[in-house]
Amino acid sequence: MTSDTPDRPRTRPFLARREAFATAGGDTPRAFLEACLEAVELWEPKVGAFTVLDAAGARRAADAATERWRAGRPLSPIDGMPVGVKDIIDTADMPTQMGSTLYDGYVPRFDAASVQGLRECGAVILGKTVTTEFASSEPRGTRNPWDLSRTPGGSSSGSAAAVACGMVAGALGTQVVGSIIRPSAFCGVHGFKPGVGGINRGGSLDFLSQSTTGTIGASLADTWVMARAIAGRVGGDPGYPGLGGPEELPPAAAPRRLALLETAGWPILQPEARAALEVALDRLRAAGVEILTRGSCPELAALEEATAEARDITLGINAWEWRWPLGSFVARDAAGLSQSARDRHAQGGAMTRADYLALLGRRSAARAAHAALAARCDGLVSVTAPGAAPEGLGSTGNTIFVVPGSLLGVPVVTLPVLQAEAGLPLGLQLLGVPDGEAALFGMAAWVEALFAG
Repeated sequence: MTSDTPDRPRTRPFLARREAFATAGGDTPRAFLEACLEAVELWEPKVGAFTVLDAAGARRAADAATERWRAGRPLSPIDGMPVGVKDIIDTADMPTQMGSTLYDGYVPRFDAASVQGLRECGAVILGKTVTTEFASSEPRGTRNPWDLSRTPGGSSSGSAAAVACGMVAGALGTQVVGSIIRPSAFCGVHGFKPGVGGINRGGSLDFLSQSTTGTIGASLADTWVMARAIAGRVGGDPGYPGLGGPEELPPAAAPRRLALLETAGWPILQPEARAALEVALDRLRAAGVEILTRGSCPELAALEEATAEARDITLGINAWEWRWPLGSFVARDAAGLSQSARDRHAQGGAMTRADYLALLGRRSAARAAHAALAARCDGLVSVTAPGAAPEGLGSTGNTIFVVPGSLLGVPVVTLPVLQAEAGLPLGLQLLGVPDGEAALFGMAAWVEALFAG
């Protein structure tokens, strides 16, 4: 879903250019960055993906990367890659404003773990990307580059839009409900939510028990290699081994059997989206992949039942876990919070420990149901939303198709291979198993190649 016209967004993959970086007189990371900055000039006034841009710092970093590539000593495969950082993730040289007026102008003293990893890899941090308030439900004005009247999704709104426009080749996102997969899908780019604990979340306002730091990329390779490079430097969350697997994109590997995850959103799936999914499933079947359905597979039916209220379970867990810092925010400046944040504070305050334990029990039951199904298939497949990104900027869209992946804590990838109404992007999401990120990407590479053929 790329185009060279100024009216349609165009992604800018980085890794495909690496060989030229090492060639005298060839392409350079600095030239790549300048192309990104041209895209910023064209698209940023329309889309509003960034809260802060640091072109001068990015140029210095790109020049240093250019010298390393020419000397044959790049720091990593993503040395020189222009990236954006979601604005709930701390950066020592730029404000981290959390999508909230409570943090206007706030500059941390230190980088978050994921940003430290990016710098150690030589990545070029172009700026901070717009997030909803505290990466929750209150939008902050970014527009979808495919249709400026529509939402880009959230909460990693700016990261997805910036990658879609070619302003950066990759960006950091976070997800606790659907905040990487949904905006990536709405903006027609690749998104990756690792399993819980896959990438170190230190220094990010991203502390909820289902939260993950992940990547949004211009290509499947950019998305994987960026995530793997960060985890290779800073590991996973404490107590987790972190994202493993090869440093390069895993080789394509055909799945034998996939389970169709209909989710509670199946009754509201729009006709164009349903038709696109059916075509995709037929193509998979024609290539020899068996598709399990809830009618043919008792384990899948049990998982569908266990995740039928995934959104309510997740929002309840989140409300309890948001008692801090929301309680402190309310005590300090309640008027500076959105109504949705105040409502979440009230919901958490009305809960008891028993309520929270009951929700955790339901989550554990859902994860057990997924483990039983995983013995029968290579992964799950579904769409990412009921349809294309909805019109208007007052909402980031329905999370009903993406929240099960967060509840289950499993790795998820979205591929920009489907279209909904008016030719707008719709993602095909693939869900893997805990610690199965590399296998998931191998499967994703095969599926993407199938749809490109």
